[in-house]
Amino acid sequence: MKGIKSRKIFGLPLALSTPEKAVDHITEEHEKLGGKYVTFCNVHTLMTARNDAAYAQAQKDAYLRMPDGKPLAWCLKGRGYREASQVAGPDFMQRMLRLPAERNGKHYFYGASETTLRKLEEVIRSNYPDAQIAGMESPPFRELTEEEEKEALQRMNDSGADYIWIGLGAPKQEYFMQRNAGRARGIMFGVGAAFDFHAGRVDRAPKWLRRIGLEWLFRLLQDPQRLWKRYLMTNTQFLLLLPGYFFHAWQHRKNG
Repeated sequence: MKGIKSRKIFGLPLALSTPEKAVDHITEEHEKLGGKYVTFCNVHTLMTARNDAAYAQAQKDAYLRMPDGKPLAWCLKGRGYREASQVAGPDFMQRMLRLPAERNGKHYFYGASETTLRKLEEVIRSNYPDAQIAGMESPPFRELTEEEEKEALQRMNDSGADYIWIGLGAPKQEYFMQRNAGRARGIMFGVGAAFDFHAGRVDRAPKWLRRIGLEWLFRLLQDPQRLWKRYLMTNTQFLLLLPGYFFHAWQHRKNG
């Protein structure tokens, strides 16, 4: 199967893919992808990467960077890449879990609270019977020692998991995957709050809001005290940079 192409937005290459193509590619190539990782980028993480060289490298070291946010997919389409589409982490995870048995695999879930993981396990066993749960682990809500992280990785590998879902939130999950790239048996996915969404612990934005690119607003209204500064800074920066982005794209096309 052909690989997935990428094109840059503000220096970060993002995948040109549909959710269906992304799932097909990962499942067909998963035996070759062990130890690699996939990130899901939104406006916040894109701007964070632009402003932080270490985080930008953690993103660039990924096998693929999916356009998790609708505005990023719109930017790619606006550049003329018609095959670009939003590939949101929670949706991608759901598509992977609901694959039929012959295409599914073993899944390991690392992140969130014990309560969330117990509920997530119930949901998976009820709604996705063909997905095999290789393990679930809620790490301490603090920085792990080098030895603790090594032991956690060993548990993931010993489980035989094909797919390792990392729900630590950005930027923690990207740094975790970068440090363990090449050492994990399965392919890792940094899916942020997907565990909480699928476990029903946090409400996700209605589909109509997601379609018009306002999922961030729904999340902001849910948790304004924690998120207001994040969205004020990065969303504003993104909007201010957009005219230059499209101007340079126009110049590039004009000059052939």
